[in-house]
Amino acid sequence: MSLNTLLLVLFAVILPSCVSAQIFDGETNTQIELNQVIEQIRPGQILVVGEMHGLKPVHDQQMSILQALRERGHKVAVGMEFFNYTDAALISSFRKGELAEEDFKKAISWGGNDFNLYGPQLLFGDEGFGINMPRAVTSQISKAGLASLTAEQQQLMPPNFQLGNEGYRRRFNEVMGGHMPPEKFENYFAAQSVWDETMAWQALNFVEKNPDYIYVIIVGEFHVAYGGGLPDRLRTRLEGLNCRLPVEVKTISQVYTEGLSEEEIKEQIAPSQVDGKRADWIFLSN
Repeated sequence: MSLNTLLLVLFAVILPSCVSAQIFDGETNTQIELNQVIEQIRPGQILVVGEMHGLKPVHDQQMSILQALRERGHKVAVGMEFFNYTDAALISSFRKGELAEEDFKKAISWGGNDFNLYGPQLLFGDEGFGINMPRAVTSQISKAGLASLTAEQQQLMPPNFQLGNEGYRRRFNEVMGGHMPPEKFENYFAAQSVWDETMAWQALNFVEKNPDYIYVIIVGEFHVAYGGGLPDRLRTRLEGLNCRLPVEVKTISQVYTEGLSEEEIKEQIAPSQVDGKRADWIFLSN
């Protein structure tokens, strides 16, 4: 038994099947239980889980969701924004226990957030993947636009690339637009769209070949909220497959409530008059 296989066994033993959390139906705002969510998730579906990076309660909830799916007997694949799809061979070696954690982190140039908050999810699935574009490509787009990509970088791009939809652009502009000139905003939005398109492309490549799995994508919350980012790109690409896949896309928003008033929490979980529901289900954590 490899070290990473042993870790998976330990996760199943020490992780509670349900981390205490408040969960709300995104349409009705009624409070529900985790098992009611899990009952609605079936093989062949893609479940997109949003997160605020680096917060342990949020990561504990992710593990609770994964564990609950496994306890129902589902085969689970996990795709993660925080690892690049071009590092597939390194990820496979790490999952098999052939590559030590420190060597793996060095090989993929890991930086920033605590790896202990992300490694367990990558190891947990029956299959685990990086699904993002290498940062060198998105950084180049942010600085100089799509037209500046080299031929080699173009080869890494998802086929039939499209920018995010207008609602997503508007929300991105509300967050970022006031901090930069318009031409720079266009480059940043293009880079954001490349993240979403690449993740959608990689996820559907797997689901098309493995319809007996539930594919869970763990990604930053802005990519998920109100469906305009990654969920929209998944659904658009599914339409392009001419319904070859009977796939549904389900979404979970995770809202970190520490420091928020009751009114602010209600605001966070209520459907938007402009953008509709935040997600199919909303998990609160603090």
